[in-house]
Amino acid sequence: MLRSGMPAPDLNLLIALDVLLADGSVAGAARRLGLSASAMSRTLTRLRDATGDPLLVRAGRGMVLTPHAEALRERAHHAVHEARDLLAPSTAEPDFPTLQRTFTIRANDGFVEAFGAPLIAAVTAVAPHVCLRFAAKIEKTDAYLRKGSADLEIGVLGEMGPEVRIQALFRDRFLGVVRKGHPLESVRKVTAKRYVSFGHVVASRHERATGPVDEALAALGLERTIVAMVPSFPAALTVARASDLIALVPASFLHNQPEYRETATPRSTFAFELPVATGKITVSQMWHPRLEADAVHRWLRHQVLTVCRAKIPL
Repeated sequence: MLRSGMPAPDLNLLIALDVLLADGSVAGAARRLGLSASAMSRTLTRLRDATGDPLLVRAGRGMVLTPHAEALRERAHHAVHEARDLLAPSTAEPDFPTLQRTFTIRANDGFVEAFGAPLIAAVTAVAPHVCLRFAAKIEKTDAYLRKGSADLEIGVLGEMGPEVRIQALFRDRFLGVVRKGHPLESVRKVTAKRYVSFGHVVASRHERATGPVDEALAALGLERTIVAMVPSFPAALTVARASDLIALVPASFLHNQPEYRETATPRSTFAFELPVATGKITVSQMWHPRLEADAVHRWLRHQVLTVCRAKIPL
């Protein structure tokens, strides 16, 4: 910190000081810096004023360094070298086998259930000491990314600031799910009227029961009856398995269930395409720009992208 009233030093003089002390000649330093002899002489004058020492003095037909200049020579050279290293692009590769770092990823239960295990396996195969902390998404906001309390946000683009970086991971869609043996399992096609003739269980953490499905039904003059609201997709599926209610869950979550993933496992539910068009959902990963160039964070983003694309192509 500068003392009050002290002018800030011109750090450009540091390079000139290094060259002057290394060359021991005003003319030689001028050539190396691409300056005229007069400009280099003026720079030497400024250096003398800044250091309070002559630095170079006449000795016959040449010039020699003063004792103070001799003491400064190595320090000046190291200072310039360090400054250049600080301002150079980072090229060092992270040492993943010894890397110890915890990443916080905000994602809903459906994403964690569908992609959590393969993502953990992919990360720890390269960096065994890295910990992935999955945090619940209570609300859609960029506050966690801005404050640094989350490293990644996974989900559908919500109320994010314009500076937040976004990368699409995959496209998803919702399916209707009922218990095995439900009356809808025996029909050739689930129509909109049949769909609204049963009660529904919806997953919502924000006490909002309606969405695009209800808007599409309303356009047909229909309305479904919401009988229950639960906090997660796994809970909605559990309720549907044990009742006549219809659950609405993402295809990515449902297809990760053992009964859909493993052919030998008997299915306890029946899934069907919705009778109304709602459009596909783009699931993305989002991060704050301060982490854009961080090599380890960039590697983590690549792992997330690779795992998601392997299971559900964009």
